[in-house]
Amino acid sequence: MNTMSGRTIERLSIYRRLLREMAEYGTTKVYSHDLAEKAGVTAAQVRRNLMDVGCSGNTKKGYDIEELIEAIGEFLDNPEGEPVALIGLGNLGRALLPFFVAHHPKLKIVAAFDNNPSKTGRVIHGCRCYPFEKLREIIIREGIRVAILTVPAPVAQQVAEELVAAGVTGILNFAPAMLRLPETVSIESMDMAIALEKIAFLARQKN
Repeated sequence: MNTMSGRTIERLSIYRRLLREMAEYGTTKVYSHDLAEKAGVTAAQVRRNLMDVGCSGNTKKGYDIEELIEAIGEFLDNPEGEPVALIGLGNLGRALLPFFVAHHPKLKIVAAFDNNPSKTGRVIHGCRCYPFEKLREIIIREGIRVAILTVPAPVAQQVAEELVAAGVTGILNFAPAMLRLPETVSIESMDMAIALEKIAFLARQKN
């Protein structure tokens, strides 16, 4: 796979979501400036990003939406699907399971882990939940390289280190904790409390 910045990958993902929405309304063609306006970037940025995945538009006819969706998918997605582990089946973890089933068929949560005996051994939203002590065994067995972390802050670092030791190289972190891991591991942190504080402050500025 080509090396690209995280920001470029984010933009491609946004483009694909917008293109799918257009396709649902029966739209078949799109111009770079239209997509740019919806995505909040420049038309030149859109054209540059789409060229990176092998797409070039026509100044008169624009881009074919279905071809764009397919090209972005071929670039971003693992054709065989990407197995994902979910660590922590609290309220947030349980909410994420059906979301990924419905919206991200190429990113499949194949195993969940929790330390609550009432959850382990069960299949929840189509995903089997295992106890934490089986984490390394299942991660290795399923060939999992990506994990979602929704555990309490005090145990987040320890669990993340166990994931890395089992072979995980990408973590989406919802735990309110800063993870310190090797540079070989990609981390995307989603701290909702910080995000809400930020938006509340900006909202007051608007007023």
